[in-house]
Amino acid sequence: MNVMELNIDITAQENVQKWLNGNYDEETKEAIRKMIAENQSELNESFYKNLEFGTGGLRGIMGVGTNRMNKYTVAMATQGLANYVISSFPNVKNLKAAVAYDCRNNSPLFAKITANVLAANGIHVYLFDKLRPTPELSFAVRQLGCQVGVMITASHNPKEYNGYKAYWDDGGQFVAPHDTNVIDEVLKIKSLEDIKMSGNEDNIEIIGEEIDKIYLDRVEKNCLLPDVIRRHSDIKIVYTPLHGTGVTLVPAILQRLGFTNVTMVKEQAVNDGNFPTVKSPNPEEKSALEMAIALAKDIDADIVMATDPDADRVGIAVKRKDGQWILLNGNQTASVLTYYLVNQWKLNNKLAGKEFIVKTIVTSELIKDIAERNGVKSYDVLTGFKFIADKIKELEGKEVFIGGGEESYGYMIGDFVRDKDAVSTCAMIAEIAAWAADNGKTFFDVLVDLYKEYGFYKEDLLSMTKKGKSGNEEIKQMMVDYRSNPPKEIAGSKVVCIKDYQLQTSTNLQTGAVEAINLPKSNVLQFFTADGSKVSVRPSGTEPKIKFYFGVKGELGKPEDFDNVNSALDSKIKAIKTSLNLE
Repeated sequence: MNVMELNIDITAQENVQKWLNGNYDEETKEAIRKMIAENQSELNESFYKNLEFGTGGLRGIMGVGTNRMNKYTVAMATQGLANYVISSFPNVKNLKAAVAYDCRNNSPLFAKITANVLAANGIHVYLFDKLRPTPELSFAVRQLGCQVGVMITASHNPKEYNGYKAYWDDGGQFVAPHDTNVIDEVLKIKSLEDIKMSGNEDNIEIIGEEIDKIYLDRVEKNCLLPDVIRRHSDIKIVYTPLHGTGVTLVPAILQRLGFTNVTMVKEQAVNDGNFPTVKSPNPEEKSALEMAIALAKDIDADIVMATDPDADRVGIAVKRKDGQWILLNGNQTASVLTYYLVNQWKLNNKLAGKEFIVKTIVTSELIKDIAERNGVKSYDVLTGFKFIADKIKELEGKEVFIGGGEESYGYMIGDFVRDKDAVSTCAMIAEIAAWAADNGKTFFDVLVDLYKEYGFYKEDLLSMTKKGKSGNEEIKQMMVDYRSNPPKEIAGSKVVCIKDYQLQTSTNLQTGAVEAINLPKSNVLQFFTADGSKVSVRPSGTEPKIKFYFGVKGELGKPEDFDNVNSALDSKIKAIKTSLNLE
């Protein structure tokens, strides 16, 4: 078969030839031959480049090929990772790794391959006996004294995808310099001959319930008001794991805390990598919670919680007094969590002046307002939870972390996990619902109280897709234009501050003062206006998209005005989009 005669990219031709002639299994080769005969477009997509090991690991469509998630690309990535770990810890005699996986198709296989390669390289591997949430993997890295961890998951991506998240010895995902250094090591792996695929299987130790217990013990210690939970143990909670790993630990922690009236969506409590009951297993999307909300209406529940496949993100729906169910966005949930945590720490005299919270730069300014008004420090970090973990590491032993979060539905309470943790968050959300009930209120009422006290903050996100080379150039030009000719006013309000994270400068347009931004360089611009509005512009690092984050603020005089103020803020966001020619 002359592959060079195929109507595909030259790099794809070369990669196909290597796989057909190489030491790959016959099933793989047969799949390649079938694509040659039936679908050369798919063949080209599968082989025209190597699946990139990015700063967070791998993520891609499953299938045969260099640009697909399969046992060979996973093995190559793991060999590069093993090489980096070995070179980074020359004085550690017994290197250790933790490996876990989610519910996705092929996740157990990819986890076993990962464990085999690490073990063959002389690294002792703690491999979970069955699927577990991402936060437990982060916890296990720290608990077991590992130098590295791997979680096989594609988070909330569609069913065709799988992925590979890599963690460093602090339990957080890789940050500089490790993120780019490990990529360099992975790029050095050119063929199967460079990989130790097997050997030293006795280096693999199976772990499971014993780690669950230690982790759940620690989550339980987050509980601030156990007496309140006892008084309202029967609040009605609907929970859905969306076919994912949350089913292993979320019901368990709710039961431990004493909640007795938890109803799971049975159809979605079944682990299934095809996610048959949802369009997408993403709790950020309204459709993912439809079955849970329908069940909540049937049983007149108090709150709905949904976790994504690897249980690091959580979405919630809450009931208003008029019986209407509404979805809270990530900013709202993060704000309520911050409000509750800070106030309870304050009431319990736990604030000593060294406490802090962390949020990402595109997350609501309400969180900063809550923290600082109560004498708690607030830190901003770049988008990505790994930067929250890195800030905790930087301040470890100096300051005390209360909690943190990001607008994309990820939150963390306490520092024993160093990534988004939907298990701990579900426990705290349930506690807040019980606390609200103890005060004759609902979770939604708590949000309204928060808006009355601090101002009604509202956020929105606009994501614009610009495909292909021309789209990429268009996105670059948009950023150039915003820098060279920034808006002087937005929706009638004067721009008073511009933050440029690429130049690492914050410019006060009223005084002309320029301050340094002490964060890594990132291609992000932010415009702050006199009326308290905030617009962030950020090209995606992984997709052909440019994202616009909008934040506005109003005043809520009394609870009955909620709908009117909410509508006015929607109009304000619409006006901002119009003024920036985004509608």
